[in-house]
Amino acid sequence: MINALTASPLFGLLLCFGTYLIGVKIQQKLKTPLANPLIIAAALCIALLLALDIPLENFKVGGQYITLFLGPATASLALSIYRQFSVLKKNLIPVIVGTAVGSAVSMSSVLLLCKLFRLEEIMAKSLLAKSVTTAIAIEITAQQGGLPSITVAAVVITGIMGAVLSPYLIKMLRISDRVAAGLAIGTASHALGTTKALQIGDIEGAMSSIAIGVAGFITVIFAMFLG
Repeated sequence: MINALTASPLFGLLLCFGTYLIGVKIQQKLKTPLANPLIIAAALCIALLLALDIPLENFKVGGQYITLFLGPATASLALSIYRQFSVLKKNLIPVIVGTAVGSAVSMSSVLLLCKLFRLEEIMAKSLLAKSVTTAIAIEITAQQGGLPSITVAAVVITGIMGAVLSPYLIKMLRISDRVAAGLAIGTASHALGTTKALQIGDIEGAMSSIAIGVAGFITVIFAMFLG
């Protein structure tokens, strides 16, 4: 009976929306970045599927449609960029240079750590694009001969860590420049981090949105040379 009900596309959609709304309510009540709605939603989904012994394939029937919103959600970030276009013009060179350096550090750190821990080459290729948005990361991994499934997991973990830790890191490192803060978040933790940047401030959100595209483009170029 349960399997028959959960095989409907409506189950996966309602589960995703419902658990995310619960996560938002919990965050509003606790008022801490650690109570990230995405983490809470993912944990609740996993717990429910395991508790009721619901096959992952049943969840994917409806859950896969959530990915259709990824494109429009990313495109909507252009609105924040438009609103802060004057700030972008004044800081064009820092935006390009800062994002390029951030992308280079991200990729080089992956290669160095993989070498340090003696991981297989395929793991390094799969983790190389962890700090760019999913669509670009998957293509980079495919060109490098890595495993897309590992790439997607790394991208999600990186994004969630950025969304959770960025407010604390900005405060701890005493980053007062709002442009620098936004660029750092977007370059390191792509769209998921940008959701937190938008909450921090309009300038941070706009700069983080810009960094997503610039970092993706630069990472593709770097990956071509590494390949």
